[in-house]
Formats: sequence, C-alpha cells, structure tokens
Amino acid sequence: MIEVEHLSKVYGSTAAIEDVTFSVEAGEILGFLGPNGAGKTTTMRILSGYLPASRGTAKVAGFEVHENLMAVRQKIGYLPETPPLYPEMTVQGFLNFVAQIKGVSAGDRPTRIQTALEKTGLVDKRKTLIRKLSKGYRQRVGIAQAIVHDPPVIILDEPTVGLDPRQIIEVRNLIKQLAGDHTVILSTHILPEVSMTCDRVTIINRGQVVATNTPDQLMAQLNRGLGYELDVEGNWNAIEQCLNLVEDVQSIEQLSGSDQRYRIRVISQSETEPGREIASVLVRNGVGLYEMRRMQASLEDVFLELTTEEKPVEDAIEGEPEA
Repeated sequence: MIEVEHLSKVYGSTAAIEDVTFSVEAGEILGFLGPNGAGKTTTMRILSGYLPASRGTAKVAGFEVHENLMAVRQKIGYLPETPPLYPEMTVQGFLNFVAQIKGVSAGDRPTRIQTALEKTGLVDKRKTLIRKLSKGYRQRVGIAQAIVHDPPVIILDEPTVGLDPRQIIEVRNLIKQLAGDHTVILSTHILPEVSMTCDRVTIINRGQVVATNTPDQLMAQLNRGLGYELDVEGNWNAIEQCLNLVEDVQSIEQLSGSDQRYRIRVISQSETEPGREIASVLVRNGVGLYEMRRMQASLEDVFLELTTEEKPVEDAIEGEPEA
C-alpha cells in the first residue's frame, strides 16, 4: 500500500532524511519510531504531499506522490502533530467542511460524517464547539477529519502527544480499531504506543532507517547474548571460578553485594542459553542460589541500542544481508 524508496530531503547542506526506504502492507499498522529530530515528521509530510522530496520516490496505493499529488491526497488521511482545527466550529460542522474540501459528494457526506463520529466516539459531541473540548477530544476530532473521506491510508504524526494516560489509552484503542479497513502509519517517539499498537516498526535515527521488523523480533534479537541476573550467596572468588567453568559465559559483573550475598549479571555468548549449566555448577559447588532470571530486552532497549550507537543491531533490517 505504501512504498518508500531512497527518499531524501536536504535543506541547504543539511539532510533531514537520507536514503529512507520502507514499505507498509495493506491493513497494517506501522510504527515509525525515532527520537525528536530524527526525520519522522519530514517523512510524514513528504508522504502526505505537504513537502517535496529532494530525491527518491514515495508511492501510496500505486500513485507516486510527486507525480500524482491530488490522487494521493484522496487516498490519505493525515493528522499532523498539531491538528488543524477551527475552534469556533462545531464538531459536525467542521467535519462537513473537511468532507466538502476532500471531495466527498453532498449525498455521501452525512453517512461519512456519521461513520467518522462513531469510529472516534464523538457522536455525543457533534454539536459541541471544538474550543470547548478537552485536548483528548480535540485529538479525536483530528483523527475524525483524517478518516471522514474513508481513505485507505491514514498517517498519524504523534497522535498521543500531550494527552493524559486515560486519553492515551482511548486514542490507542481507536487506532487499533482502524487497522484492517485502513493502512496506518503511526509516527511517535513514545515507545509503549509502538509495542501496544503496531504490527511492525521502522526505526529512524539521524535521518536514516536503522531497523525494520516486528517489535517481538527486534526484542528477541537483542535478547541474544544478554544473559541472566542472579542473587547468590558465597565466597566471591569461588562464585567467579564456578561461573567461568561454563563454556558459554562471556562475562560476569557484580551489581551489588555485602556479607557474601551478591547480585550479579552473567552475559552469555550470542544465541546461547546456558541457564541450566549456570544453576547446576553453582549448586554443585555449594553456592547459595536465591534467584535467577533471564534478562529480557524491551523495545526501549532496542530503541536505545539503535539510536545511540553508530551501527544498528546486527540483522535489524529484515531481508537485508549483513554489511
């Protein structure tokens, strides 16, 4: 449904994005994730036709954005970070105005407006002036204007920024309900939004894509070689000697300890699971083992790994060979 190939945007000598490539399948929710200033909004604006690219191509529903701008805009519903609302209009009046601008015929407008109101939970607010709505409801109006013409593609730029926890949950559930009938790109730097909402993730850093995969696969990949945290009791030298007997143990780090009681981190070799051997050798040598748990990477760990290191996590971009 969306194909972006080698997309770049240059301002003078500064590249806002460089050689960005990714795709989104029909009915999929793609999380477009990156730190502030990484190039997320620039990419969204190019996709929605609000900004021309310097190089590369972007296609929406088979139409190239630069060559078929009006056709693309009919296929896209766009919610910028700050929703373009008219505070003195009622919710229904505003949606009617937007539907008219977006070319919805007069006969279809009542149905389209009613559907948008129902999907966004705004039926009871249809006669309310937008300026009297809470920020959460204004965000719903922003989403309603993006879907009122029933586009196959919806682009949401930071849709939950500034919302309270309850409003975030409501908007998150709304976005999940849009999937299937619509293809959704969700641009954000809020990690829980991605892990709880999106089918796949594209991570961008400093204007370049550094990973594309499912959240689970990205986290599983980083888990390789992370190891274990242990709570043990005994002589420290003896504990180290025991753990060094395990072939797949790469390193041992003491996190805290006093009176022969230690919390330690054991890092294993990549793609190994020496947990059973670690526990066995400790118990066999009289070391007290109070707790042992596998260290699991979170999406936050993946994000930090990919956006703070010069090189991405190995094999992070699906389908790409190793460099």
